[in-house]
Amino acid sequence: MVNAEPWRLVVEDGEVALPEALPDWDYHMDLRVRRHVRIDVDQARRQSGLPQDAALLISVVWTATGSNLSGPAQHMRLTGAGTVSTEFDVLLRGSDLGGLLLLDTALVLADRRSDARPSSPRRAGSVLWSDRSELRLQGDAPQFPMAIIDFARTSFPDDAAWHLQISDGMEHATMGALLLLVNERNAVTATAFQNAPRPRPIDRIVLSAVYADAARTMIEHALADEDFGEDADFPDGSLGATLLSLFDQLFPGQSITDVRLRQRQSPALFASDLQAAVRIFEVS
Repeated sequence: MVNAEPWRLVVEDGEVALPEALPDWDYHMDLRVRRHVRIDVDQARRQSGLPQDAALLISVVWTATGSNLSGPAQHMRLTGAGTVSTEFDVLLRGSDLGGLLLLDTALVLADRRSDARPSSPRRAGSVLWSDRSELRLQGDAPQFPMAIIDFARTSFPDDAAWHLQISDGMEHATMGALLLLVNERNAVTATAFQNAPRPRPIDRIVLSAVYADAARTMIEHALADEDFGEDADFPDGSLGATLLSLFDQLFPGQSITDVRLRQRQSPALFASDLQAAVRIFEVS
């Protein structure tokens, strides 16, 4: 019915088999993937009990668990007979991704069939064949979207360089709850993020400062929430899960209760502890 070759990741010098994970991925990195698919349209109709004039649709849909976003990538309508070959070539924006990337390929009934047999598919979108491929995006860079804007058009101070916006509760998807806003009027910071894929030494210093401040904001937000504790069980890809992972990375072997107490009793010492934990300005 369907012969689908494995997905391939397009890289600078060609293509490679789609890996299980991309350790160096960050939200600046767009992804381009390809796969070749052959469909025996006659066999698909015959095995599904559909008439020979039934229109089919082969499509690819992407989902990113970290951003809680999904969408159609490409599709092809099949109305003829015989074997049809097509290559899906999909470009995905890094700012839309995060967490686990799911690529679902499906052969479906294109239109509703009122003349279908009782045992045959009749609703448009009925799945005749499908498969799923996964790619874990687990880069070390902060996994949340960003935007470069003019702070003069916002309620933020005109001369502030950046602002990490945190909204929604711990159960919400990380990519929907965090947004890093960079002030375009601050040329040094805006340029550092534009150069992030290939940063200069000065860009690395600026990015280190922003990431350190973002980590502080995120940890302080977590500690202010009484539901954030050792026994908390947040869904994968949620803000709570992301903050727990960040806490464990910055304060290994320490309890949330102890760190929360230190933050409240001695905020200046806590700030220094956090500065040391993020290794601010340790740039290569």
